[in-house]
Amino acid sequence: MNTQTCISISEARKRIFQISDEIQTPGNFYTLTEKGKPKVVLISAEEFESWQETIETMRELPNLKKDVQKAEKEYKNKDYVTLEEYLAEEGFVRKSKKK
Repeated sequence: MNTQTCISISEARKRIFQISDEIQTPGNFYTLTEKGKPKVVLISAEEFESWQETIETMRELPNLKKDVQKAEKEYKNKDYVTLEEYLAEEGFVRKSKKK
């Protein structure tokens, strides 16, 4: 559940330690305002890093949702090659275990 709290920057200055503790809970964030207008959002470092990773993934894999849907359909229709089959096709031989 996301919990947003809006307060002025002046109020945040007084409560910064409390705010820094509260935003450690996933989904909690603060919007700080100046003259009644949103100015900045505070989130935990962990959540910020997560957002950065999500954005990077979306940039690198823009069609991820379609790719996953296609893969699921191919799997359902048994239209795939196993890793062992692929490696064998490419000429790689799996080492047998010594007894």
